[in-house]
Amino acid sequence: MLHDSIEFHNVEEARALDDHDGLLLQRVPENVRTELNEGAQNRMCHPAGAEIRFVPEGTVRLVLSTRVRESVVRVFWGPFQSPEEFVVGPDPTEIEVTFPEKLGRLDPDRVEELAFDPRVCRLRLPGEHRGGHVLYHGVDGDVRPPRAEERPSTRYLAYGTSITEGEAALGEHLTYVSQTATRLDADLLNLGSCGTAFCDAAIADHIAARDDWDVATLAISVNMVDRFSVAEFRERAANLVDTVAAAHPERPVACITIYPNGRDVLDGEDEDGRCEQFRQALRDVVRETPHDNVTLIEGPDVLDGLGGLTTDLTHPGDDAMIRMGENLAERLKPLLEE
Repeated sequence: MLHDSIEFHNVEEARALDDHDGLLLQRVPENVRTELNEGAQNRMCHPAGAEIRFVPEGTVRLVLSTRVRESVVRVFWGPFQSPEEFVVGPDPTEIEVTFPEKLGRLDPDRVEELAFDPRVCRLRLPGEHRGGHVLYHGVDGDVRPPRAEERPSTRYLAYGTSITEGEAALGEHLTYVSQTATRLDADLLNLGSCGTAFCDAAIADHIAARDDWDVATLAISVNMVDRFSVAEFRERAANLVDTVAAAHPERPVACITIYPNGRDVLDGEDEDGRCEQFRQALRDVVRETPHDNVTLIEGPDVLDGLGGLTTDLTHPGDDAMIRMGENLAERLKPLLEE
């Protein structure tokens, strides 16, 4: 989305609110958001994986605020992480940035090797567990949006649970989907939905209608284990997979079974093997789909062991997120090459 000569990446609508100044940045359009389950309606207002991008001329001042809770906004210049970070709260907060002089002296041949041009300022916004809803109030300074050659040409879309949204990672750049995108030289579109990845028909239709991604992963879904029967999960999962794959037969759609978690290993926690039943149901969906662009990736092959999980035995910490990104990228590269 473009506004004020700025690219709002992974933002599908900037919506005016009756009770707040500024524009609320949300990851899906309002007509899609209101058709999702109640919890997901809130989650899609958390800007997980969203970025405010521009190429500045001189010093630029941009104003943001939040609702729900404070947010830490981190600054990147292309692929380079800046030590600058800003805490944004309910009162409008000014973020001031200037292109680092040292980056301007990089060898042009080396810059061409990078997926992102270092002149692109990327204000990386936090997901639900690291911040609140972010509102944009305006910009002061000379800016332009990034050109196509200044950012990755490949786009990776990820749908899933809080693990995909990035809970427990200390920053957006450390989520497994961000780590995957980095290793693929791809731009990430994060549609993770904490606790509410229920394979809603509205999200299936939305992903199918989008034409801005080259490869998609559907990590579905530990959120459904205690809320839906296996048959209900299978029906919803099949609709999501088939709807997305049918709309883009030339683009790979990778389905990821439930990642290892405490239910798999705690005594008496999962005596009827619910997680494995849901994994098998997704295997069946992939086996029976008529679409050749659908493939299966086993969650335990991506998160290869419990080491690196946080103490809730569900959410990966930073080390596990990095390892997941490495493993998943290796499985997606051949699909993109094909």
